[in-house]
Amino acid sequence: MPRKLTVIGAGSVGTATAYASLIRGSASTIALYDINEPKVDAEVLDLAHGSQFMLASKVMGGADLAVTENSDVIVITAGAKQKPGQTRLDLATQNVAILESLLPALAERSPNAVYVLVTNPVDVLTYVATKILDLPQGRIFGSGTVLDSSRLRWLIGEHLNISPRSVHAMMIGEHGDSEFALWSSANIGQIPIREWRDDDGTLAFSEEKLASIEHDVINAAYRIIEGKGATNYAIGVSAARIVEAILGHHNAVLPVSSVEGDVAISVPSLVGRAGVTRRLNVALDDAEQARLDYSIATLQKSIKTVGY
Repeated sequence: MPRKLTVIGAGSVGTATAYASLIRGSASTIALYDINEPKVDAEVLDLAHGSQFMLASKVMGGADLAVTENSDVIVITAGAKQKPGQTRLDLATQNVAILESLLPALAERSPNAVYVLVTNPVDVLTYVATKILDLPQGRIFGSGTVLDSSRLRWLIGEHLNISPRSVHAMMIGEHGDSEFALWSSANIGQIPIREWRDDDGTLAFSEEKLASIEHDVINAAYRIIEGKGATNYAIGVSAARIVEAILGHHNAVLPVSSVEGDVAISVPSLVGRAGVTRRLNVALDDAEQARLDYSIATLQKSIKTVGY
């Protein structure tokens, strides 16, 4: 069955998402939309010229919203770019206005699509998007802390010289400064991370080392932005993975951002063809619960500042 992915925004994140999706075969048709016609046309050509080496069968795009018609998944990356030293929440007002102009037109052309927000601040914008479009719960969600969790697993794997695929750990909460690692349930090969021992029998992780790893995850984007101006490759492949969970009916457990009550925030969730079908109730220790409560309060405050 044909499956169409549309990526909104031909900037560094949008093109990385399209590129990763083409290579991985995330969808059978991939459309790229941007208001900058020369830029998006050039990006589509550049992607299409390598299509014989890619898994997806067709790439298209342009500056006319007609290219988005009949999409199964729409990934939104369009928005103002985060500048060095700027927090994700500072971007909120600018990017809310973009959503307000885009979403109704997209929904008119693709009434059955699942929407994945990637633009920052992703939690605030995910909440706003659910207010702009009246869709069934779960059809609109954000990429959340999927990338942050990948960063976490990579850092743990590097510390132990173990494949990140064998590390089971997640960041949850805000995709931003108040996010945190779920150390109480993190494990490697079924061994709790706080019990993992080196070859000589000593514990591999002190509380100070865990805090250092978490700090590096939280500040990773700032470091990358300072050095190269934007994060794009890892978020692009993370978005492609989310798309595959939707179009492949995977019911994958991913820490995406979805709405519960008056906030959108990342917790482990089942992601499948209908979007987020269930938010999982993961056991938290007292410290983690306090940090989740703080993250929720931080986001609630930010949502109010943009008028929602």
